[in-house]
Amino acid sequence: MLKSLNGRFIIWGGVIVYIFLSCTPIAKKSFNYSSELEALSRLDLLPEFRSNCIVEQISSYDKTGGNDDGFNGTYSYIRKENNKLGIADLKGPGIINRIWTPTPTNDSLEFYFDGEKNASLKICFQDLFSNRQYPFIEPICGEGVGGFYCYLPITYKKSCKIVFDGPKLEFIQIQYRNLPGKKVETYTGEFSQQDKDLLAEVNRIWADLSPAVTNYTFGKSAGVQTEEKVFTLSPGEEVSFFEMAEPGRIVGMSIDGGTSFEGLYKDVILSAKWDNEKVEAIYAPVADFFGYAYGKGAMRSILMGKQGTSNYCYLPMPFDKSASMKMIYKKREGIQQSPISVNVKVYYNSNKRNVKEEGKFYSVWRREKTPLGIFHKFAAQKGKGHYVGTIHQAQGLRPGMTLFFEGDDSTYVDNKMRLHGTGSEDYYNGGWYALLDRWDRGNSLPLHGCLDYSLPMARTGGYRFFLADKMSYEKEIYHGMEHGEVKNNFPVDYTSVGFFYAAQPLQGREEPTAELRTVYQPTEHIYFPQLMQLSLGGGVQVTNERGIRMTTQHGGVVRIMLNDVPEGKYKVLINYFEKPNGADFQVWQRQKQLSGWISTKKDKEVSKDRVHVGDINLTEQTNSVTFHVRNNNGGDQFELGLIILERMKE
Repeated sequence: MLKSLNGRFIIWGGVIVYIFLSCTPIAKKSFNYSSELEALSRLDLLPEFRSNCIVEQISSYDKTGGNDDGFNGTYSYIRKENNKLGIADLKGPGIINRIWTPTPTNDSLEFYFDGEKNASLKICFQDLFSNRQYPFIEPICGEGVGGFYCYLPITYKKSCKIVFDGPKLEFIQIQYRNLPGKKVETYTGEFSQQDKDLLAEVNRIWADLSPAVTNYTFGKSAGVQTEEKVFTLSPGEEVSFFEMAEPGRIVGMSIDGGTSFEGLYKDVILSAKWDNEKVEAIYAPVADFFGYAYGKGAMRSILMGKQGTSNYCYLPMPFDKSASMKMIYKKREGIQQSPISVNVKVYYNSNKRNVKEEGKFYSVWRREKTPLGIFHKFAAQKGKGHYVGTIHQAQGLRPGMTLFFEGDDSTYVDNKMRLHGTGSEDYYNGGWYALLDRWDRGNSLPLHGCLDYSLPMARTGGYRFFLADKMSYEKEIYHGMEHGEVKNNFPVDYTSVGFFYAAQPLQGREEPTAELRTVYQPTEHIYFPQLMQLSLGGGVQVTNERGIRMTTQHGGVVRIMLNDVPEGKYKVLINYFEKPNGADFQVWQRQKQLSGWISTKKDKEVSKDRVHVGDINLTEQTNSVTFHVRNNNGGDQFELGLIILERMKE
């Protein structure tokens, strides 16, 4: 691929096509489909302030403070219109930057622009995300972690009304920007060849989850130089790896420490200061800053994450006079720590910050066992700036279902609520945690993803970045997340890193103490039927209804994997049902018998809870239990509820 300084050459159908990428800010004079599309790949524009630009959101959240955020469709529309549902009535000028739902249907969405009587954009709701209708194509529109998202910009000069032509709309979020006094060209659905080439180029960048810094070296991020430093870092030491005593900007960096940043102890800190400010602009464990999840690399977006053993970040960081970056290896008492070898590359240039038009980059690291009744804060800042990203690890302090993820995100800008979400995984463009092949696995997408998911460990996490939809504020911003279905009622351990650009430096930071740098390890683990991994043997049939129902005429076996939990010794407890057609069962760990035959045949149905059936030594090779089932005089069913592992003291 050939590249130019201010544009990109791509080969398209054997013809070299030039895509113009202006070095000047794209959002100064007018807004249109092309300029908004361009903003979805132009990371060099992230530091730019936006004045008189208000990001807001329509969503189906429960306006009473409850948890009916779309299940019944009660709050999914603003009015009924001739057997249709009016879901948005936006007064312009403005831009729709994001549409999300976990429940798309075959019904139509109708977009009425600038007061028109007939909808000029009418599309099947599913086809916003299906990759079947141009320009709503992957990966700028799609799904991947249980939620369906569309980032294709929809612009309007005066107004935009959206109507849903169907009987019921469930979960919905529509994020838009109000641009009072600005010139905006209305979306037409007609595309020049240049528009088509630009969309292809943006989709190419979004599809590149092994990104190089050259994807983003345009505009003020052009003319990049590289400083590389290889060093050994010992416990209790700190090493400076980048110093610059003149104006400029960091365009990106990569930090390769092999596997040194993995594990339960997050003792290596990344630190950065601009212009001799009193408080560090970056001060966070390397693992948390790059989106590790509970000791393992888990994030791989187009902006930052982990690729192989290298951690990368392409968020631009302009400064006025100087920049200083270092790594600090915190020493622990009573823990053996080894020196680590690090290879760091910093990509930078001498393009100074435009003080009036650009903010400096800052991040806020926070870890807390968030008190009941209190929101977890991603950021709470005074002054002028814009919020651009969140990384969030979520650990439940109560064994079992991750119900803390029922909590909604909430954003207040300049003392007014602007965005309110419908659930934590929804904020990360996901949906349906604890359902198979939805949010139940880690998965990285261009701007968002699931960091990790484990019901037995009661933990999950996500990340999301804001490009064209960065959240601007003039005086202050509060951006936070609930934990629990209502009133922050679920005990949690939250770790977050919030990213933003601001006109003023940070006033303080949290110190990552030894306790806060240690990954929390639960002592009780619950396996739920809907996510159990099964293998069958002999004459047994299995259905998954209220539990794992094993039916046999003579006898059979069912093996259940015990994944995710740490190695060690555990008590095995189970929930099951006694009932008139109950069968007998035994429990084994490979060739080791844990229990004798237990009958579940009783005259009346009874739920048996936390029945101790034996102890196991769980390792990577012995991480399963096997249920042997036999018919008991016509009793042909054994119905298993939960499996609970309770860690034993060594």
